[in-house]
Amino acid sequence: MMTEIKKDFNHLQSLYWVFTQLCNDDCDHCYNDSSPFGKRISQEDCMAIIDNMPDHIERIILSGGEPLADIKLLHAILDKIQDKYKGKTQVMIQTNGDLLNPAKLQVLIDKGVSRFDIASIDRYHKKAGGRLMELADIFDTCGVVGTEKDPLIEGGHYLAENPLSWGYWGASEEMWLGGNWARGKAMKHDIWMKDPEHNFCTILSGARNFLGGHEDIPNEISIQLWRINPCCPGTHFPMGDARKQKVSEVLDRASKNFVFKMLNEGDPLKMGLKLGVSEADAKIKNEELKNICLYCDHFLKCNKDKIFNKDGVMADVVE
Repeated sequence: MMTEIKKDFNHLQSLYWVFTQLCNDDCDHCYNDSSPFGKRISQEDCMAIIDNMPDHIERIILSGGEPLADIKLLHAILDKIQDKYKGKTQVMIQTNGDLLNPAKLQVLIDKGVSRFDIASIDRYHKKAGGRLMELADIFDTCGVVGTEKDPLIEGGHYLAENPLSWGYWGASEEMWLGGNWARGKAMKHDIWMKDPEHNFCTILSGARNFLGGHEDIPNEISIQLWRINPCCPGTHFPMGDARKQKVSEVLDRASKNFVFKMLNEGDPLKMGLKLGVSEADAKIKNEELKNICLYCDHFLKCNKDKIFNKDGVMADVVE
């Protein structure tokens, strides 16, 4: 039985935005090709994207790339977010921490950031976690409380009860946001996870619950630069362009499209049931490709004309 999808797409629980792929590091496993030469978008585009975000968002996660590598743009984004949401949206930053110092941290706090996640405590990153104790001192100096809880998953009112906090995590072969997505440098360096049984769609960073209806993980979407996606890896064709389209309208259209409903269920192997692709055939192809993200790419490419019109807008593939 399919989950009953939410109706109000002008209210999101969580929005994850990679606003830059510029980074001071150049990690082998990076799924979005972040590096000192990473892709960037203009401040004008970023302002338009914020204008097109839903009116109510419980938390916005700003990531990269390395957000502090594009610090002028980061500051402009934070100012615009505060202007739009008036402090009612929890603002979080994912950073490798390499560029952080007390002065920069205090500015970010003053501009409304209340949660910091150090996402570099592993062997892939330049500092390989060697700066962790120094970062702990920096956070302590500015009154930021350290915690091991994950504010995206730990229940209910954790963020409201801990308005200024930080935590850390890192990559491993067994667990890097559920495994190495077949994307970016992980793909180029052949360290993507070759396991067709591992379903990335079912985890927080996957597509499951991007349209709502499930209670066990937050309702979260991803914007990669300007691409509106149901998941952090991103579908081969984005659902829409946040520079030009209202995010709530794109999600409303996705909620009427059977393919994206199946992604919301975390079940990509059923995406083609209304398009003549059986679950058994999808499983065979997934086994061949060895990665559910690659199967999703394959399916969307093969069925693009049925899922999107000639302008790239989602068609009504309904039940």
